[in-house]
Amino acid sequence: MSANVTNADWAAVLSIAVLGATGLAVLVADLLARTFVRRYIAIAIAMIGIIAAGAIVFAQYGTHYSAFGGAFVVDYASVLFQGIVLLGALGSVILYGAIGEERRIAGALALMLWSACGAMLMSGAGNLMTIFLGLELLSLALYALCGIAERAGAHEAALKYLILSSTATGFLLYGMGLLFGATGSVALSALSNPALATNPIFWTGVGLFFVGIAFKLSLVPFHTWAPDVYEGAPLPVTAFMSVATKAGVLAVLVRVFLWSLPSQHVSDMLLPMWIVAGISMIVGNVGMLAQRDLKRMLAYSGIAQIGYILAALAGGSAEGFNAALYYFAAYSFMNLGAFAVAAMLSGDREEGSVIANYSGLGYRRPWAALAMTVFLLAMAGLPPTAGFLGKVFILRSSVETGYVWLAALLIVGTAISLYAYGRIVRAMYDRSTHPVPAAKPFVPLAALSAAICAIAVIALTFYPFSR
Repeated sequence: MSANVTNADWAAVLSIAVLGATGLAVLVADLLARTFVRRYIAIAIAMIGIIAAGAIVFAQYGTHYSAFGGAFVVDYASVLFQGIVLLGALGSVILYGAIGEERRIAGALALMLWSACGAMLMSGAGNLMTIFLGLELLSLALYALCGIAERAGAHEAALKYLILSSTATGFLLYGMGLLFGATGSVALSALSNPALATNPIFWTGVGLFFVGIAFKLSLVPFHTWAPDVYEGAPLPVTAFMSVATKAGVLAVLVRVFLWSLPSQHVSDMLLPMWIVAGISMIVGNVGMLAQRDLKRMLAYSGIAQIGYILAALAGGSAEGFNAALYYFAAYSFMNLGAFAVAAMLSGDREEGSVIANYSGLGYRRPWAALAMTVFLLAMAGLPPTAGFLGKVFILRSSVETGYVWLAALLIVGTAISLYAYGRIVRAMYDRSTHPVPAAKPFVPLAALSAAICAIAVIALTFYPFSR
Protein backbone atom coordinates (compact mmCIF):
# COMPACT_ATOMS: atom_id res chain seq x y z
CA MET A 1 0.00 0.00 0.00
CA SER A 2 2.75 2.47 0.96
CA ALA A 3 4.55 1.86 -2.33
CA ASN A 4 1.51 3.21 -4.19
CA VAL A 5 1.30 6.41 -2.13
CA THR A 6 3.09 9.34 -3.78
CA ASN A 7 4.16 12.79 -2.66
CA ALA A 8 1.07 14.18 -4.40
CA ASP A 9 -1.12 12.08 -2.10
CA TRP A 10 0.54 13.43 1.03
CA ALA A 11 0.48 16.97 -0.39
CA ALA A 12 -3.30 16.70 -0.78
CA VAL A 13 -3.78 16.29 2.97
CA LEU A 14 -0.80 18.37 4.14
CA SER A 15 -3.06 21.21 5.31
CA ILE A 16 -5.08 18.76 7.44
CA ALA A 17 -1.88 17.32 8.89
CA VAL A 18 -0.61 20.81 9.76
CA LEU A 19 -3.87 21.65 11.51
CA GLY A 20 -3.82 18.38 13.46
CA ALA A 21 -0.22 18.94 14.51
CA THR A 22 -1.13 22.48 15.60
CA GLY A 23 -3.64 21.02 18.05
CA LEU A 24 -0.85 18.96 19.61
CA ALA A 25 1.44 22.00 19.71
CA VAL A 26 -1.22 23.98 21.59
CA LEU A 27 -1.41 21.29 24.28
CA VAL A 28 2.37 21.04 24.64
CA ALA A 29 2.74 24.83 24.85
CA ASP A 30 0.05 24.95 27.52
CA LEU A 31 2.09 22.56 29.69
CA LEU A 32 5.20 24.72 29.39
CA ALA A 33 3.75 28.24 29.47
CA ARG A 34 3.30 30.41 32.53
CA THR A 35 -0.25 30.68 33.81
CA PHE A 36 -0.87 34.35 33.02
CA VAL A 37 0.07 33.98 29.33
CA ARG A 38 -1.39 30.54 28.64
CA ARG A 39 -4.50 31.86 26.93
CA TYR A 40 -2.67 34.10 24.47
CA ILE A 41 0.09 31.64 23.65
CA ALA A 42 -2.50 28.96 22.88
CA ILE A 43 -4.51 31.36 20.71
CA ALA A 44 -1.38 32.59 18.91
CA ILE A 45 -0.20 29.05 18.07
CA ALA A 46 -3.68 28.05 16.90
CA MET A 47 -3.95 31.13 14.66
CA ILE A 48 -0.49 30.54 13.15
CA GLY A 49 -1.40 26.91 12.42
CA ILE A 50 -4.69 27.87 10.80
CA ILE A 51 -3.05 30.54 8.64
CA ALA A 52 -0.31 28.08 7.60
CA ALA A 53 -2.93 25.47 6.68
CA GLY A 54 -4.83 28.13 4.72
CA ALA A 55 -1.71 29.02 2.73
CA ILE A 56 -1.24 25.36 1.81
CA VAL A 57 -4.88 25.00 0.79
CA PHE A 58 -4.92 28.02 -1.50
CA ALA A 59 -1.62 27.01 -3.07
CA GLN A 60 -3.66 24.10 -4.47
CA TYR A 61 -6.14 26.43 -6.17
CA GLY A 62 -6.40 25.57 -9.86
CA THR A 63 -5.26 21.96 -9.46
CA HIS A 64 -7.50 18.93 -9.86
CA TYR A 65 -6.47 15.41 -8.97
CA SER A 66 -7.45 12.44 -6.81
CA ALA A 67 -5.28 11.25 -3.93
CA PHE A 68 -5.09 7.92 -2.11
CA GLY A 69 -6.78 6.01 -4.90
CA GLY A 70 -9.69 8.43 -5.16
CA ALA A 71 -10.40 8.62 -1.42
CA PHE A 72 -9.61 12.35 -1.35
CA VAL A 73 -10.07 14.90 -4.13
CA VAL A 74 -8.29 18.19 -4.65
CA ASP A 75 -10.33 20.54 -6.83
CA TYR A 76 -11.99 23.95 -6.94
CA ALA A 77 -14.74 22.96 -4.51
CA SER A 78 -12.46 21.31 -1.95
CA VAL A 79 -10.17 24.35 -1.86
CA LEU A 80 -13.00 26.81 -1.27
CA PHE A 81 -14.87 24.66 1.25
CA GLN A 82 -11.65 23.99 3.18
CA GLY A 83 -10.95 27.72 3.08
CA ILE A 84 -14.35 28.41 4.65
CA VAL A 85 -13.70 25.76 7.32
CA LEU A 86 -10.40 27.46 8.19
CA LEU A 87 -12.10 30.85 8.21
CA GLY A 88 -14.68 29.52 10.67
CA ALA A 89 -11.94 28.02 12.84
CA LEU A 90 -9.91 31.24 12.83
CA GLY A 91 -12.90 33.41 13.69
CA SER A 92 -13.91 31.07 16.51
CA VAL A 93 -10.41 30.73 17.96
CA ILE A 94 -10.20 34.52 18.24
CA LEU A 95 -13.30 34.57 20.44
CA TYR A 96 -11.47 32.63 23.12
CA GLY A 97 -9.54 35.83 23.78
CA ALA A 98 -12.59 37.04 25.73
CA ILE A 99 -14.42 33.89 26.80
CA GLY A 100 -13.57 30.64 28.55
CA GLU A 101 -11.77 29.43 31.64
CA GLU A 102 -7.99 29.87 31.48
CA ARG A 103 -7.24 26.27 32.38
CA ARG A 104 -9.46 24.87 29.62
CA ILE A 105 -8.53 27.12 26.73
CA ALA A 106 -5.79 24.88 25.33
CA GLY A 107 -7.97 21.78 25.44
CA ALA A 108 -10.86 23.61 23.77
CA LEU A 109 -8.61 24.98 21.02
CA ALA A 110 -7.06 21.58 20.34
CA LEU A 111 -10.49 19.96 20.06
CA MET A 112 -11.67 22.74 17.75
CA LEU A 113 -8.67 22.32 15.47
CA TRP A 114 -9.15 18.56 15.29
CA SER A 115 -12.85 19.06 14.59
CA ALA A 116 -11.87 21.39 11.75
CA CYS A 117 -9.64 18.60 10.41
CA GLY A 118 -12.74 16.42 10.11
CA ALA A 119 -14.64 19.12 8.22
CA MET A 120 -11.69 19.61 5.85
CA LEU A 121 -11.53 15.87 5.24
CA MET A 122 -15.22 15.90 4.34
CA SER A 123 -14.66 18.83 1.97
CA GLY A 124 -12.50 16.71 -0.33
CA ALA A 125 -14.02 13.28 0.34
CA GLY A 126 -14.00 10.99 -2.68
CA ASN A 127 -15.59 7.91 -1.13
CA LEU A 128 -18.05 6.94 1.59
CA MET A 129 -15.35 5.85 4.03
CA THR A 130 -13.64 9.24 3.92
CA ILE A 131 -16.98 10.95 4.49
CA PHE A 132 -17.64 8.84 7.59
CA LEU A 133 -14.10 9.29 8.92
CA GLY A 134 -14.34 13.07 8.52
CA LEU A 135 -17.82 13.19 10.04
CA GLU A 136 -16.78 11.27 13.15
CA LEU A 137 -13.64 13.36 13.64
CA LEU A 138 -15.77 16.49 13.31
CA SER A 139 -18.58 15.31 15.59
CA LEU A 140 -16.69 13.60 18.42
CA ALA A 141 -14.70 16.74 19.16
CA LEU A 142 -17.87 18.85 19.01
CA TYR A 143 -19.61 16.70 21.62
CA ALA A 144 -16.83 17.53 24.07
CA LEU A 145 -16.66 21.19 23.03
CA CYS A 146 -20.38 21.73 23.63
CA GLY A 147 -20.10 20.56 27.22
CA ILE A 148 -16.70 21.99 28.10
CA ALA A 149 -18.07 25.00 30.00
CA GLU A 150 -19.00 24.61 33.68
CA ARG A 151 -22.70 25.32 33.48
CA ALA A 152 -25.84 23.20 33.28
CA GLY A 153 -26.90 24.55 29.90
CA ALA A 154 -23.64 23.44 28.30
CA HIS A 155 -23.90 19.91 29.67
CA GLU A 156 -27.50 19.66 28.51
CA ALA A 157 -26.52 20.91 25.05
CA ALA A 158 -23.69 18.38 24.81
CA LEU A 159 -25.93 15.47 25.84
CA LYS A 160 -28.72 16.51 23.48
CA TYR A 161 -26.30 16.92 20.61
CA LEU A 162 -24.64 13.57 21.36
CA ILE A 163 -27.90 11.61 21.42
CA LEU A 164 -29.55 13.22 18.40
CA SER A 165 -26.38 13.43 16.33
CA SER A 166 -25.60 9.77 17.00
CA THR A 167 -29.07 8.85 15.82
CA ALA A 168 -28.62 10.88 12.64
CA THR A 169 -25.22 9.27 12.09
CA GLY A 170 -26.94 5.89 12.33
CA PHE A 171 -29.25 6.88 9.46
CA LEU A 172 -26.25 8.10 7.49
CA LEU A 173 -24.28 4.92 8.06
CA TYR A 174 -27.25 2.68 7.21
CA GLY A 175 -27.71 4.67 4.02
CA MET A 176 -24.02 4.20 3.20
CA GLY A 177 -24.44 0.46 3.72
CA LEU A 178 -27.32 0.33 1.25
CA LEU A 179 -25.38 2.41 -1.26
CA PHE A 180 -22.44 0.05 -0.96
CA GLY A 181 -24.77 -2.92 -1.36
CA ALA A 182 -26.32 -1.45 -4.50
CA THR A 183 -23.04 -0.38 -6.14
CA GLY A 184 -20.47 -2.81 -4.74
CA SER A 185 -18.09 0.09 -4.16
CA VAL A 186 -17.49 2.86 -1.60
CA ALA A 187 -16.31 5.28 -4.32
CA LEU A 188 -18.62 8.20 -5.02
CA SER A 189 -17.94 7.76 -8.74
CA ALA A 190 -19.74 4.39 -8.56
CA LEU A 191 -23.00 6.19 -7.70
CA SER A 192 -23.27 7.62 -11.22
CA ASN A 193 -24.04 4.27 -12.87
CA PRO A 194 -27.26 4.83 -14.93
CA ALA A 195 -28.45 1.31 -14.08
CA LEU A 196 -28.95 2.41 -10.47
CA ALA A 197 -31.73 4.84 -11.41
CA THR A 198 -34.34 2.07 -11.09
CA ASN A 199 -32.83 0.28 -8.08
CA PRO A 200 -35.05 0.74 -4.97
CA ILE A 201 -32.22 -0.27 -2.60
CA PHE A 202 -30.06 2.46 -4.07
CA TRP A 203 -32.68 5.18 -3.66
CA THR A 204 -33.55 4.00 -0.14
CA GLY A 205 -29.87 4.42 0.68
CA VAL A 206 -29.89 7.90 -0.85
CA GLY A 207 -32.91 8.82 1.28
CA LEU A 208 -31.36 7.60 4.54
CA PHE A 209 -28.09 9.31 3.66
CA PHE A 210 -29.97 12.57 3.16
CA VAL A 211 -31.62 12.28 6.59
CA GLY A 212 -28.18 12.25 8.18
CA ILE A 213 -27.01 15.20 6.09
CA ALA A 214 -30.22 17.16 6.80
CA PHE A 215 -29.67 16.76 10.54
CA LYS A 216 -26.09 18.03 10.35
CA LEU A 217 -27.31 21.04 8.34
CA SER A 218 -30.27 21.52 10.75
CA LEU A 219 -32.79 21.47 7.93
CA VAL A 220 -36.50 21.19 8.76
CA PRO A 221 -37.80 18.83 10.20
CA PHE A 222 -34.40 17.79 11.60
CA HIS A 223 -33.66 21.21 13.06
CA THR A 224 -35.07 21.14 16.58
CA TRP A 225 -31.71 20.42 18.22
CA ALA A 226 -30.00 23.51 16.80
CA PRO A 227 -31.47 26.35 18.94
CA ASP A 228 -30.96 24.44 22.22
CA VAL A 229 -27.42 23.33 21.38
CA TYR A 230 -26.43 26.77 20.06
CA GLU A 231 -27.73 28.40 23.24
CA GLY A 232 -26.07 25.97 25.63
CA ALA A 233 -22.68 25.66 23.94
CA PRO A 234 -19.92 28.23 24.64
CA LEU A 235 -20.01 31.23 22.29
CA PRO A 236 -16.84 30.29 20.31
CA VAL A 237 -18.12 26.74 19.83
CA THR A 238 -21.46 28.01 18.56
CA ALA A 239 -19.64 30.25 16.08
CA PHE A 240 -17.56 27.29 14.91
CA MET A 241 -20.61 25.04 14.49
CA SER A 242 -22.47 27.68 12.52
CA VAL A 243 -19.75 27.92 9.85
CA ALA A 244 -17.14 25.15 9.80
CA THR A 245 -19.53 22.25 10.43
CA LYS A 246 -21.89 23.42 7.72
CA ALA A 247 -19.01 23.86 5.24
CA GLY A 248 -17.90 20.25 5.55
CA VAL A 249 -21.43 18.85 5.33
CA LEU A 250 -22.38 21.09 2.40
CA ALA A 251 -19.33 19.83 0.51
CA VAL A 252 -20.54 16.25 1.03
CA LEU A 253 -24.05 17.18 -0.10
CA VAL A 254 -22.71 18.71 -3.31
CA ARG A 255 -20.39 15.79 -4.10
CA VAL A 256 -22.96 13.08 -3.43
CA PHE A 257 -26.30 14.54 -4.51
CA LEU A 258 -25.31 16.89 -7.32
CA TRP A 259 -22.15 15.43 -8.79
CA SER A 260 -22.38 11.68 -8.19
CA LEU A 261 -25.97 10.48 -8.58
CA PRO A 262 -27.08 9.14 -11.98
CA SER A 263 -28.40 11.97 -14.13
CA GLN A 264 -31.43 9.93 -15.24
CA HIS A 265 -34.45 10.87 -13.08
CA VAL A 266 -32.20 12.61 -10.57
CA SER A 267 -34.14 15.90 -10.72
CA ASP A 268 -37.35 14.11 -9.68
CA MET A 269 -35.63 12.09 -6.97
CA LEU A 270 -34.09 15.20 -5.42
CA LEU A 271 -37.39 17.10 -5.29
CA PRO A 272 -37.84 16.29 -1.55
CA MET A 273 -34.53 18.02 -0.86
CA TRP A 274 -35.69 21.22 -2.50
CA ILE A 275 -39.04 21.03 -0.66
CA VAL A 276 -37.14 20.73 2.64
CA ALA A 277 -35.04 23.75 1.62
CA GLY A 278 -38.16 25.81 0.93
CA ILE A 279 -39.79 24.88 4.25
CA SER A 280 -36.54 25.65 6.08
CA MET A 281 -36.54 29.20 4.70
CA ILE A 282 -39.96 29.88 6.20
CA VAL A 283 -39.62 27.96 9.48
CA GLY A 284 -36.17 29.42 10.20
CA ASN A 285 -37.28 33.01 9.68
CA VAL A 286 -40.54 32.58 11.60
CA GLY A 287 -38.63 30.92 14.45
CA MET A 288 -36.40 34.00 14.84
CA LEU A 289 -39.31 36.28 15.67
CA ALA A 290 -39.87 35.09 19.24
CA GLN A 291 -36.25 34.69 20.34
CA ARG A 292 -34.69 36.61 23.23
CA ASP A 293 -31.27 34.98 22.98
CA LEU A 294 -28.92 35.95 20.15
CA LYS A 295 -27.46 32.46 19.77
CA ARG A 296 -30.93 30.92 19.47
CA MET A 297 -31.88 33.58 16.94
CA LEU A 298 -28.76 32.88 14.88
CA ALA A 299 -29.56 29.16 15.03
CA TYR A 300 -32.93 29.80 13.40
CA SER A 301 -31.28 32.23 11.02
CA GLY A 302 -28.83 29.48 10.03
CA ILE A 303 -31.73 27.14 9.25
CA ALA A 304 -33.13 29.71 6.83
CA GLN A 305 -29.73 30.58 5.35
CA ILE A 306 -28.98 26.95 4.51
CA GLY A 307 -32.36 26.84 2.80
CA TYR A 308 -31.26 29.78 0.64
CA ILE A 309 -28.02 28.00 -0.26
CA LEU A 310 -29.84 24.81 -1.26
CA ALA A 311 -32.18 26.91 -3.40
CA ALA A 312 -29.10 28.04 -5.35
CA LEU A 313 -28.05 24.41 -5.85
CA ALA A 314 -31.48 23.35 -7.14
CA GLY A 315 -31.17 22.54 -10.82
CA GLY A 316 -27.52 21.60 -10.53
CA SER A 317 -26.23 24.41 -12.74
CA ALA A 318 -22.66 25.74 -12.56
CA GLU A 319 -24.06 29.23 -12.00
CA GLY A 320 -26.14 27.96 -9.07
CA PHE A 321 -23.11 26.28 -7.52
CA ASN A 322 -21.11 29.50 -7.77
CA ALA A 323 -24.01 31.45 -6.26
CA ALA A 324 -24.20 28.99 -3.36
CA LEU A 325 -20.46 29.23 -2.71
CA TYR A 326 -20.52 33.02 -2.85
CA TYR A 327 -23.47 33.30 -0.50
CA PHE A 328 -22.02 30.77 1.92
CA ALA A 329 -18.72 32.68 2.04
CA ALA A 330 -20.62 35.90 2.72
CA TYR A 331 -22.76 34.14 5.35
CA SER A 332 -19.60 32.95 7.09
CA PHE A 333 -18.37 36.52 7.51
CA MET A 334 -21.81 37.72 8.66
CA ASN A 335 -22.13 35.01 11.28
CA LEU A 336 -18.57 35.17 12.58
CA GLY A 337 -18.84 38.95 12.78
CA ALA A 338 -22.08 38.80 14.76
CA PHE A 339 -20.52 36.35 17.21
CA ALA A 340 -17.44 38.59 17.49
CA VAL A 341 -19.63 41.54 18.50
CA ALA A 342 -21.37 39.30 21.04
CA ALA A 343 -17.96 38.35 22.43
CA MET A 344 -17.05 42.03 22.75
CA LEU A 345 -20.02 42.46 25.09
CA SER A 346 -19.50 39.23 27.02
CA GLY A 347 -17.83 38.13 30.20
CA ASP A 348 -17.97 34.68 31.77
CA ARG A 349 -21.78 34.81 31.67
CA GLU A 350 -21.85 35.60 27.92
CA GLU A 351 -23.96 38.71 28.37
CA GLY A 352 -23.60 39.42 24.64
CA SER A 353 -25.93 36.51 23.93
CA VAL A 354 -28.88 38.33 25.52
CA ILE A 355 -30.65 40.48 22.93
CA ALA A 356 -31.91 42.89 25.62
CA ASN A 357 -28.31 43.88 26.34
CA TYR A 358 -28.04 45.47 22.89
CA SER A 359 -30.33 48.33 23.92
CA GLY A 360 -28.49 51.60 23.52
CA LEU A 361 -25.37 49.94 22.12
CA GLY A 362 -25.20 52.62 19.43
CA TYR A 363 -24.53 55.20 22.15
CA ARG A 364 -22.25 53.10 24.36
CA ARG A 365 -20.16 51.46 21.65
CA PRO A 366 -20.99 53.06 18.30
CA TRP A 367 -18.44 51.04 16.30
CA ALA A 368 -19.67 47.74 17.69
CA ALA A 369 -23.26 48.75 16.93
CA LEU A 370 -22.28 49.79 13.40
CA ALA A 371 -20.58 46.44 12.77
CA MET A 372 -23.57 44.51 14.13
CA THR A 373 -25.88 46.60 11.94
CA VAL A 374 -23.84 45.63 8.88
CA PHE A 375 -24.08 41.94 9.77
CA LEU A 376 -27.81 42.06 10.43
CA LEU A 377 -28.50 43.97 7.21
CA ALA A 378 -26.44 41.39 5.32
CA MET A 379 -28.39 38.49 6.86
CA ALA A 380 -31.60 40.25 5.90
CA GLY A 381 -30.29 40.62 2.35
CA LEU A 382 -30.26 44.40 2.17
CA PRO A 383 -27.77 46.55 0.19
CA PRO A 384 -24.95 47.49 0.20
CA THR A 385 -23.92 44.09 1.60
CA ALA A 386 -22.82 40.78 0.14
CA GLY A 387 -26.00 39.25 1.54
CA PHE A 388 -28.03 41.32 -0.92
CA LEU A 389 -25.88 40.41 -3.92
CA GLY A 390 -25.81 36.76 -2.90
CA LYS A 391 -29.60 36.58 -2.78
CA VAL A 392 -29.79 38.23 -6.20
CA PHE A 393 -27.51 35.49 -7.57
CA ILE A 394 -29.63 32.80 -5.90
CA LEU A 395 -32.88 34.26 -7.26
CA ARG A 396 -31.48 34.41 -10.77
CA SER A 397 -30.19 30.83 -10.60
CA SER A 398 -33.49 29.50 -9.19
CA VAL A 399 -35.58 31.21 -11.85
CA GLU A 400 -33.31 30.17 -14.72
CA THR A 401 -33.38 26.50 -13.66
CA GLY A 402 -37.17 26.46 -13.32
CA TYR A 403 -37.45 26.60 -9.51
CA VAL A 404 -39.50 29.79 -9.40
CA TRP A 405 -41.38 28.58 -6.32
CA LEU A 406 -38.10 28.40 -4.39
CA ALA A 407 -37.31 31.96 -5.44
CA ALA A 408 -40.76 33.04 -4.23
CA LEU A 409 -40.23 31.34 -0.85
CA LEU A 410 -36.85 33.04 -0.55
CA ILE A 411 -38.52 36.43 -1.02
CA VAL A 412 -41.23 35.61 1.54
CA GLY A 413 -38.65 34.34 4.04
CA THR A 414 -36.53 37.45 3.57
CA ALA A 415 -39.55 39.68 4.20
CA ILE A 416 -40.28 37.83 7.47
CA SER A 417 -36.66 38.11 8.59
CA LEU A 418 -36.64 41.90 8.26
CA TYR A 419 -38.62 42.26 11.48
CA ALA A 420 -36.38 39.89 13.46
CA TYR A 421 -33.16 41.62 12.41
CA GLY A 422 -34.69 45.09 12.41
CA ARG A 423 -35.80 44.95 16.04
CA ILE A 424 -32.17 44.49 17.15
CA VAL A 425 -30.99 47.39 15.00
CA ARG A 426 -33.77 49.56 16.39
CA ALA A 427 -32.93 48.61 19.99
CA MET A 428 -29.25 49.45 19.48
CA TYR A 429 -30.12 53.03 18.59
CA ASP A 430 -32.95 53.50 21.09
CA ARG A 431 -31.83 53.88 24.70
CA SER A 432 -35.15 55.17 25.98
CA THR A 433 -37.03 51.87 26.21
CA HIS A 434 -34.65 49.65 28.20
CA PRO A 435 -32.04 50.17 30.91
CA VAL A 436 -28.49 50.43 29.60
CA PRO A 437 -26.24 47.70 31.04
CA ALA A 438 -22.73 48.50 32.24
CA ALA A 439 -20.05 48.57 29.56
CA LYS A 440 -17.76 45.54 29.24
CA PRO A 441 -13.97 45.81 28.93
CA PHE A 442 -12.57 46.34 25.46
CA VAL A 443 -11.61 43.04 23.77
CA PRO A 444 -9.03 43.74 21.04
CA LEU A 445 -9.13 40.35 19.28
CA ALA A 446 -12.92 40.23 19.07
CA ALA A 447 -13.04 43.87 17.93
CA LEU A 448 -10.47 43.19 15.20
CA SER A 449 -12.42 40.14 14.05
CA ALA A 450 -15.68 42.12 13.90
CA ALA A 451 -13.99 44.90 11.92
CA ILE A 452 -12.46 42.50 9.38
CA CYS A 453 -15.76 40.66 8.94
CA ALA A 454 -17.67 43.93 8.44
CA ILE A 455 -15.19 45.08 5.81
CA ALA A 456 -15.38 41.70 4.07
CA VAL A 457 -19.19 41.74 3.99
CA ILE A 458 -19.09 45.12 2.23
CA ALA A 459 -16.07 44.36 0.01
CA LEU A 460 -17.57 41.12 -1.34
CA THR A 461 -20.44 43.19 -2.71
CA PHE A 462 -18.08 44.95 -5.10
CA TYR A 463 -15.70 42.06 -5.76
CA PRO A 464 -17.79 38.90 -6.01
CA PHE A 465 -15.59 35.89 -6.78
CA SER A 466 -16.61 33.53 -9.56
CA ARG A 467 -15.36 30.29 -10.95
